[in-house]
Formats: sequence, structure tokens, C-alpha cells
Amino acid sequence: MLCVALMAAIVVALWFVWLNGSDAELESERNKETQLREDYKKKLVQAVNLDALKKQREQVQQYVTQLEKQLPGKAEMDALLSDINQAGLGRSLQFELFRPGQVSVKEYYAELPISIRVVGRYHDVGSFASDIANLSRIVTLNNLSIVPGRDGNLTMDAIAKTFRYLDTDEVAAQRKSSTGRGAKK
Repeated sequence: MLCVALMAAIVVALWFVWLNGSDAELESERNKETQLREDYKKKLVQAVNLDALKKQREQVQQYVTQLEKQLPGKAEMDALLSDINQAGLGRSLQFELFRPGQVSVKEYYAELPISIRVVGRYHDVGSFASDIANLSRIVTLNNLSIVPGRDGNLTMDAIAKTFRYLDTDEVAAQRKSSTGRGAKK
């Protein structure tokens, strides 16, 4: 009789432990269900807006393509440097310094700084800056300093930065070098 009571107590205890484990599992599954429902709602909203998102992506890609056309390639860099020089000469400015710097390669583009010092009249210096801004390619004037010079002229010191896109070989080399650096960390 004692043996039967002991067996019954063991069975009841095991059944109780099993039920407690089932409660925890049930609660875990309910939490998963809630999370899955939220994910479903988010994905449903995305699916409803898919056409609009595709159109937006296409517009962005067209915009990027348009901007890339404003970046010169390697072959066009010399012509762009000549355009900058001609913009100054066309405004009767005297170049005291025109020194291209070291090309800085970024992830998708390369940046070429050009140290410039020009001397000329007030309106000519301003028109030169305007001409640079209106070039068909992207050129920015940075670290601009204008000081009065001799004979009523102004001296403008600036770093003109022009950008060019990387060709496919350069992009591949850039990606390879950035993954190589990431692997070393």
C-alpha cells in the first residue's frame, strides 16, 4: 500500500512538473505569435506600398545617375583643371598659385584639392567664384580667404575641390582594401 501511495505521489509530482513546463512553453509560443503578428502587419504595409517604393527607388537611381554625370572621369580631369584656369583668366585674374594636391580616394569617388591664389578686382573675383559654381562639373571652393592687396586689388586664397567618380577597377580595389581592413580588426 505504501508502495502504491509512493508511486501515486511520484506520478502526481511528475505530472505537476510537466504541466508547469507546458505553461512556460505555452507562454513562449504566445509571445512568438504576438511578434509574428506584428511582423506580418509591417510586411503587409510594405507590400501595399511596394509599387510606390519601386517608383521612388527608380527616381533616386535616376537622380544618382544625373549626379554621376556631373562628376568627371579620369580622362576629363585635365579638361576640368583647364576650365577652372580659363574661368580665372577670362575674368582678368592673375594666378599666383594653381597647384593640384594629392587625390583622396573615398568609397565611391575621388576628391582632388587644388590650391588657388588669384589677384584681381572685387567684381572679377566674385564673378570667378560664380563661374566656378556654374561649371558643368562639381567644383567647390573651400577655406576661402579674401584680403586686400596692392593697387586696390584683392587676393583670394582657396582650396577648389573637384570630384570624380571611380571607374569599376578602382571601386573593386577600394572595396577589397576596405574589407581587408575590416578583417584585420
